[in-house]
Amino acid sequence: MHIRKFDFDYSRRQFAHKTAAAVGSAGLLGSLWSEICRAGDATRAYPDELLDIETFTKGRIKVGDVIDSDSIDLVQDLVDPILYQEVKQDGRKFFIQPSEQDIETMYPPYFLDATLRHQGMAKFDDAGNVYTTEGQPWIGGVPFPDPQNGFEAIANITLSWGRHDKAMYAIPAVTVNPEGVEQFEYDFIWGEQQCTGLVHPDAEGPYLDGHEDKTRMQVIWFTHTQDVRGHAFLSYWHYDQRVIPDLWGYLPNFKRVRRFPANQRFEPYLPGMNLFLSDAWSSGDPMLTWGNFRIIHRGPFLGSTHGQWQPGNDNWRPELVGGQQEQSYFQVGKSLIPEVIVFEGEPVGYPNAPVSKRRIFLDARNMGAVQSITYDRNGDMWKSFEGGGGQRIAGEQTMQTSDGRPEWSWCWGISHDIQRNNVTRFHHGKTCRGNWNSALDPNEDMVTEYMTQQALLRMGI
Repeated sequence: MHIRKFDFDYSRRQFAHKTAAAVGSAGLLGSLWSEICRAGDATRAYPDELLDIETFTKGRIKVGDVIDSDSIDLVQDLVDPILYQEVKQDGRKFFIQPSEQDIETMYPPYFLDATLRHQGMAKFDDAGNVYTTEGQPWIGGVPFPDPQNGFEAIANITLSWGRHDKAMYAIPAVTVNPEGVEQFEYDFIWGEQQCTGLVHPDAEGPYLDGHEDKTRMQVIWFTHTQDVRGHAFLSYWHYDQRVIPDLWGYLPNFKRVRRFPANQRFEPYLPGMNLFLSDAWSSGDPMLTWGNFRIIHRGPFLGSTHGQWQPGNDNWRPELVGGQQEQSYFQVGKSLIPEVIVFEGEPVGYPNAPVSKRRIFLDARNMGAVQSITYDRNGDMWKSFEGGGGQRIAGEQTMQTSDGRPEWSWCWGISHDIQRNNVTRFHHGKTCRGNWNSALDPNEDMVTEYMTQQALLRMGI
């Protein structure tokens, strides 16, 4: 006979107490981050019910089950309200994966190394920017792996988006209209170059020489369809998170680069898309142009945190499901996350923003955003931004870092404007039209090749 030490209401009571107190470390049976540092695993920080979906649901849901409109009510408390609506009303389905608690499966290896190496070295200055305890710009990894408030939580996802020093993502994107028909189709390259917090062993230090005053450089250029091919945008993020990034764009019709007003961050990249500058990684604006961050909830959640890479599919795209034509959403797996930290912030630096707040669901184990919801100025739900990722392992196929460990990255995203009922789905492809390929930490000078105004001209011609 197995005697349970903790009843089924234990987790609910403890999470409610921690949220109400507005303080406390992640983990219920002990400090999550301490356990991760000790054992490299989150298992002992939580009771059994938070580690297995079958135990949590008292046998009603088990690994391998497909969640559809008939069964979504059984896990309603484990999903956000927009995912619930998609499944209940629009035919979306997802399947249940086994839970994974090994922390090495949840980070890019070099970024995890830096997080462990630099723990306890981050602090805020008087303005709210993150510096080391010695007063230097942040040197890499998650600065606050055990966040005590919303400001530490937003810093964890803003200072390094893709958690690699540099990356090139080939991204096919499709917008599906309310009738379930593909209405817009775009391919584009999204490039990132960290300027501070470099973690790759080949980096000469934690800062990109000559760019220590920046957080990152980011570029996007469109390669398909023909009418948008050549459009490109370049952004330089100042390290001071109070300053709105510099933004330039290349427009093929005018054959020149011009500066754009970067405070217009709540408009689509191109017509028909649900993706805004502000949406990127659920933290697309400098964190101090937002404010009033506060943790509002802690608890278990279903998220797509591993087993998302599909190298056997055409261009790594997940299968499609839902909507009137069965092509509105990706059919993906979700596993039980023992604890998400749900926090909100408001766009205090954008007086004309059509947004009142954003709610972000943060996996407490790796400080990664698994979901966010944007609310309009009336306080009504407007858009969801959902993502999935994990280690690049699928059967016998694997992608590896330079030292032979499994790579990690995002795999897909869904942005759903529920007021217009348009869905923009996009995925991290192997390639995109225009003969461009994805690459993590590529061995090339990305600044010279892609991240100057001259590069925008060259790529747009």
